[in-house]
Amino acid sequence: MTAPSQPRAPEGDLATFQRERITHDGETRDVVRKGKGPAVLVLTEMPGISPQVLGFADRVVALGCTAVLPDLFGIAGRDPVRPRLAGVLYGLSTMAKACISKEFTCFAAGRSSPVVDWLRALAASEHERCGGPGVGVVGMCFTGGFALAMAADARVLAPVMSQPSLPFALTKSRRRSVDCDPATLDAVAQRCDREGLRVLGLRFKDDPLVPAERFQFLRERLGDGFVAVELEQADGHPEGPLRKHHSVLTGALIDAPGEPTRAALDRVLQLFRDKLLVTSMNA
Repeated sequence: MTAPSQPRAPEGDLATFQRERITHDGETRDVVRKGKGPAVLVLTEMPGISPQVLGFADRVVALGCTAVLPDLFGIAGRDPVRPRLAGVLYGLSTMAKACISKEFTCFAAGRSSPVVDWLRALAASEHERCGGPGVGVVGMCFTGGFALAMAADARVLAPVMSQPSLPFALTKSRRRSVDCDPATLDAVAQRCDREGLRVLGLRFKDDPLVPAERFQFLRERLGDGFVAVELEQADGHPEGPLRKHHSVLTGALIDAPGEPTRAALDRVLQLFRDKLLVTSMNA
């Protein structure tokens, strides 16, 4: 008798989200959004805003927050896994385009991606639009470090780095680095010391895209301000899309109470409750 499959991350429907075109500093990008309440920017993993990323956004909406998803690369709503061969080609094509784009810093250590400036402006406008004490940001994979760089802004109260993969860990120096320039990282560290800001980081151990040295570097730079959640490879979904588990909140999530990946997800959602909703109700 075949054992039942473990529950996977939920998938959302792009048709239930509103699409807008938003311009900051002369640069116009598409943004999809849903919900009411304080804003949480959901920065998609490679290769784009997938059904599982939308499913995570639906959970943000269910908290009582507005999920705001900038469309940074790929095709919003496309499943990156099915069909498998087409999905692989789609992923490789999207990655190649992002790597040559001037908006993303993929290889250089200690540099913020230029697109972060646009994302900071978006966060400011969403705070004004949605209200609340501030905004949350969750970056995934390719965008994981963006959440860290954005945390220099006092409006960002709940930054989450899920499997931050840049710069690509090709050398020792890049393994002990993250895509955030030193001045910005200093500003984040000062917020951690003075305001009690906490940056939540998620990764699977033995994930070649997110080396242990990167989290150690963040511990050294942010001290108690960096809260690391590091999962075992055995904790990931047995039917995950990659040979080594990588995507904590989506592809490798076992969506069942008591599972370590679900506990990590719940910790992220609780951070948003504590910093964006409880603070609002107590104000």
